[in-house]
Amino acid sequence: MSDEVGIAVSARALCRDCLRDHDETRAPVRRCPSCGSPRLLRHAERDSLHLAHIDCDAFYAAIEKRDDPSLLDKPVIIGGGKRGVVSTCCYIARMSGVRSAMPMFKALKACPEAIVIKPNMTKYVAVGRQVRKLMQELTPLVEPLSIDEAFLDLGGTQRLHHASPALTLARFQRRIEDEIGITISVGLSYAKFLAKVASDLDKPRGFSIIGQAEAVAFLANKPVGMIPGIGKAGAAKLAQSGFRVIGDLAKAEIATLYRLVGKDGPRLRNLALGIDPRKVTVEHEAKTVSSETTLDVDLAGFEELEPILWRLCERTSQRLKAQELAGRTVTLKLKTHDFQIITRAARLPEPSQLAARLFSAGRDLLRRECTGPRYRLIGIGMSDFFNPAEADRGDLADQETPKLKAMESALDKVRAKFGDAAIGKGLSLRDTRRRTTSSATTSSTRSPEADPDA
Repeated sequence: MSDEVGIAVSARALCRDCLRDHDETRAPVRRCPSCGSPRLLRHAERDSLHLAHIDCDAFYAAIEKRDDPSLLDKPVIIGGGKRGVVSTCCYIARMSGVRSAMPMFKALKACPEAIVIKPNMTKYVAVGRQVRKLMQELTPLVEPLSIDEAFLDLGGTQRLHHASPALTLARFQRRIEDEIGITISVGLSYAKFLAKVASDLDKPRGFSIIGQAEAVAFLANKPVGMIPGIGKAGAAKLAQSGFRVIGDLAKAEIATLYRLVGKDGPRLRNLALGIDPRKVTVEHEAKTVSSETTLDVDLAGFEELEPILWRLCERTSQRLKAQELAGRTVTLKLKTHDFQIITRAARLPEPSQLAARLFSAGRDLLRRECTGPRYRLIGIGMSDFFNPAEADRGDLADQETPKLKAMESALDKVRAKFGDAAIGKGLSLRDTRRRTTSSATTSSTRSPEADPDA
């Protein structure tokens, strides 16, 4: 934690603006003696910790503000449609009570002056890859959690960077602002769970440290919902048994937790005691890549839903290509007007990352489900991943696939230069007389605490 939240401090204070380290042996300084900044980083374990969590601040909104300076002092919501949800929002909008995943109508009621921008996933993925590339210059041990956050292990990098991990991260934080034009928050600790917690303590542009000496005391009075994997229902169940704060879990008998939450009991108790032996894992394979849309009005007809499905297939294909993935299992997701979820899957003959191949399989699945029910949400996803080199190769009997691949590659280049709306398939322009709000998602095999853009 930073010194502002009251933890033991060292005899040195690092200015996060001019990056000078000041000796405080004789007396603490309130502001940097060199530049006057109050953003000083001090902690007794500052230079011995090396596990970090980096999280981009209000990522999508920050990119839109970077690209349109007129939005800088305005509340911005990324999302759209009266029945859609908020993908993310800037901190000005959050001051009015807007939150990620909030229904759009509630967000606009809380902040009616907000400017709503539809997501541009192609642009966001490109910026996310820029940030990721710079992370990998710090250390090869980078574990991505989503498009805008990752764990890093900077152990052993002192000789490479001629600095402690803390100073290296402070330099990196400023480099992101200078070169990419967005801000990040950094959490530094000895364990992944605590690094993730620390990165959220002082947003935006935060840098917080949780050391081993204060971890248990810091966690003791925090709600149990702070522990990854405990949602609202889990927290309510624990509260009924008297476990409301993390300190309650730290004092619990293992047998009691076993009876209450089963085999997850020991993990909860260990985290409550600040014990998290997980290492930063470089190989972080995505489990599902998908896109889904909440409709402004319920739809039932295949001809109405077909062009919407095509646009979702294009978005999912873009994400597959950006993440260098190709999948073989296509999954269609539908939510009925009464909130019943239907999923249907099909397996492709060979791995693919092409929108056309995804659409062909998804369309067949959709046609079979358009038998009467009205739907409020539709989504399409890909899983069962392979190396893209194994995908969409075609053969003597299939000369169409290489042509599709070349065509989509050309379209992708146009969109990368001029935006997602620059060019599209005629099907996507069909007048359905319906408007939709979309959100692209990636589900990964990752630690439970990884909630993108929280």
